[in-house]
Amino acid sequence: MKEFPFTDTDFQKVSEKVYSACGIVLGPHKREMVYSRLARRIRANGLSNFEDYLAFLDSSSEQEFSHFINAITTNLTSFFRESHHFDYLKNKLIPKIKEDNRHSRRVRVWSAGCSTGEEPYSIAMTVAGEFPSDWDVKVLATDLDSNVLQKASQGIYSSQSVTGLDDGHLRKWFLKSSDGSQYRVKDQLKNLIFFKRLNLLEPWPMRGPFDLIFCRNVLIYFDKETKDTLFDGYHRMLEPTHGHLFIGHSETMSKERSDFKNLGKTMYKRIDAA
Repeated sequence: MKEFPFTDTDFQKVSEKVYSACGIVLGPHKREMVYSRLARRIRANGLSNFEDYLAFLDSSSEQEFSHFINAITTNLTSFFRESHHFDYLKNKLIPKIKEDNRHSRRVRVWSAGCSTGEEPYSIAMTVAGEFPSDWDVKVLATDLDSNVLQKASQGIYSSQSVTGLDDGHLRKWFLKSSDGSQYRVKDQLKNLIFFKRLNLLEPWPMRGPFDLIFCRNVLIYFDKETKDTLFDGYHRMLEPTHGHLFIGHSETMSKERSDFKNLGKTMYKRIDAA
């Protein structure tokens, strides 16, 4: 017996709000997840059912709508997740970027859907030290969820969260707490990253171009039309000669697209459409 009634109409209205706000598609298999996460918001606001909560969302401030979106979005990540992307970045792309950008001495990477920060910090660890000190190297890290962005910007992780990192990375880039329970990212690495909240379906304030874009395990939430819109945007944002896009292991790009070259292992190079 559920604490709060949750009708088909309630689920449909939640799904419509989420899709309208950020393009995420909530299939029927997400119903229990939606219930459990929004039940917390109903309790927090002292309400008694989903109908009242949905009405409250329509009449309340942006703050509760932000809590609503944060509750729905899923954040699962780890350091150097899908490690082949970082191997390719270090061994293949960095030498190419060094050559192509030798005059501008500028490198820009975008982590779109950065979650709690493990991805942009992994990117920063990969590029840090690979370019001379007079190069301008920055990683933009964006996410829809303001809560995970706050955690990411703090750069503090439990000992369990860093188990996938080797001792070299831990010694070079992290400070361990006195009791060994936490690791804090050193400012030297943190200063390479700019964290910003961004809804991918709203106008993008940055101009680019980006040498690399990581958008991994984000596209799985979108329908084909929304994915194509995002791919169009990523293509515009990528540097024309060596710009690369990395997506998640369970994600695909339509074979009909001629503006990206599929390199395998969810890696794509920007090309001009035929």
